[in-house]
Amino acid sequence: MKFGMLFKALGFVGILLALPVQAVEGMTDVKSHSSVASTTERLQHILEEQGMTIFNRISHSDSAKKAGLVLRETELLIFGNPKAGTPLMQCQQSVAIDLPQKALIWQDEAEQVWISYNEPQYLAKRHGVTECSEAFEKVEQTLEKMVKQAATP
Repeated sequence: MKFGMLFKALGFVGILLALPVQAVEGMTDVKSHSSVASTTERLQHILEEQGMTIFNRISHSDSAKKAGLVLRETELLIFGNPKAGTPLMQCQQSVAIDLPQKALIWQDEAEQVWISYNEPQYLAKRHGVTECSEAFEKVEQTLEKMVKQAATP
């Protein structure tokens, strides 16, 4: 009987470890099982497959190196799609300050790689959007799905 409860507890812990982590209000961090470069490549490919435009890919660590500074691997993808973003801006035009969407792929001090992104529901809250919950939920579900896919090899 005690072993059964132990296995259930371990299973529950395993489920918790697979879920996204929220370290900062409004931002989700998803653990990746690959390097920063590989994760960024995979996410960029997934975004493009889904019809997203990649506006820029910035290597903050390369920029730091050029300035004579050291920064753990850190890349930023800036991406979007007018079909997804425009309805959010139509709900509250100030949302445009937070669009296009961004994904930060970075390595922490323990060499764990993460994908972090701003939660669309948080953006709705930040901009006082009280209507249009469907549009924000749709973007959030799509973003969550793509990030999880990129985080798993």
